[in-house]
Amino acid sequence: MRIRLTQGIALLATGALAGAFGYGAANLVPTFDAVPLEMRLSFHTELMKMNGITVQGAMGLSVLSATALAVMTRGRTRLLASAAGLLVLASFLITRLGNVPINGRIKEWAATAAPVDHEQILNRWEVFNYARTGAAFAAFALLIFLTLRREHNE
Repeated sequence: MRIRLTQGIALLATGALAGAFGYGAANLVPTFDAVPLEMRLSFHTELMKMNGITVQGAMGLSVLSATALAVMTRGRTRLLASAAGLLVLASFLITRLGNVPINGRIKEWAATAAPVDHEQILNRWEVFNYARTGAAFAAFALLIFLTLRREHNE
């Protein structure tokens, strides 16, 4: 029962994380590119205030629950749960080391002006965004696979 509950929490958390990142990649990024730069910078700055709370919470719960599932199981289930946890950790590191520093620069630009090379920097933010989204989706897919497997090696 504990394993199934932990697995459910891991699925919920990684699903929320993948969904948030997926929505951003599919809808927000193209919208960012379609509006005037000043609007993008202002909206991006406000959005990151909210994402700082919700996305980090989903990341933390995803890593903890996938790791707990790995500790509670053995065999292939442990391996796949560990891989899911590592993918979420990779998503966190990409966010923390890639997106967050650029978010800080975007916040400054919203208050002042964007530099001449802002397009390159924003493109780099988008590359990091797609990488963390892919990692989150892969973690979610692994946990779905674990759930759909008939035989668990617990």
